[in-house]
Amino acid sequence: MQRTRIEIAKPDIVKLFENHHNHVFKRSQIEEILKKNRGFWRLTQSMTANDFVDFMLNRTKLRAIKLEFPSRTETRYLWGDVSAYQLALSLKPNSYLTHYAAMFLHNLTEQIPKTIYLNFEQPVKYNSGPDLEQKNIDWAFRQKARVSNNIATYGEQRICILNGRDTGHLGVINQYDEYGKEITITNVERTLIDITVRPFYAGGVFEVLNAYRLAKGNFSVNKMLSMLKQLNYIYPYHQAIGFYIARAGVYKDSFIRLFNKFEMKYDFFLTYQMKDMEYSQEWRLYFPKGF
Repeated sequence: MQRTRIEIAKPDIVKLFENHHNHVFKRSQIEEILKKNRGFWRLTQSMTANDFVDFMLNRTKLRAIKLEFPSRTETRYLWGDVSAYQLALSLKPNSYLTHYAAMFLHNLTEQIPKTIYLNFEQPVKYNSGPDLEQKNIDWAFRQKARVSNNIATYGEQRICILNGRDTGHLGVINQYDEYGKEITITNVERTLIDITVRPFYAGGVFEVLNAYRLAKGNFSVNKMLSMLKQLNYIYPYHQAIGFYIARAGVYKDSFIRLFNKFEMKYDFFLTYQMKDMEYSQEWRLYFPKGF
């Protein structure tokens, strides 16, 4: 008998899910939908959340997927076609797409990334700390870069969660995915800064260089400089950014000179653990040989 009632209500249930602003649900969100609409759908209290979810999975286009991260498994319920970006953003509140994912969505790469990077800012204020010493920079960049292993596989893609520093969502904007759903993503200026800082989340330094070439005419250097100052990094990433812009070969000298104005007190490195290196005197920067 209960089955008959939910069958009668099915068109209204499908309509609600079809028109819902979100097409990725946690189990608790589906339970809340059932709670709010039980009366309208004329479902009795004997219709449990388990019964409702089973019906939806078997008789509608709702489907369940499991994302197995190293420390936990996340279950999500998808209504129809859902982008991997929507799915990723459902994993952490107030998170946003960054690095290679942002590059792809801003047309800053000619590759199709296999990994979606999701940045989840940590509620700890950043402390710039004491002045640098050259020996500490040299030691740090001789080491292997620390990378996140908080990764789960979704089809042929991977979702990697990054625990980012607190930036107050600097440079984070809203955009739309291929299904017209709103997603949050770093803007072009923030993306270029992020991939300079962490090139291993962007396909490597050659991909970063190509991103700078493809970004020509699509970002504000003044906005980027302002953002870089607000981020207040310990390391002199302005040297790496200036180097990329100069090496890209598509920017005017006046554009490049804006980065020359920064103080260059230290020798710096384009990335970590480089074996064979060359040195740019102009930018006081070590970079891979043949770059």
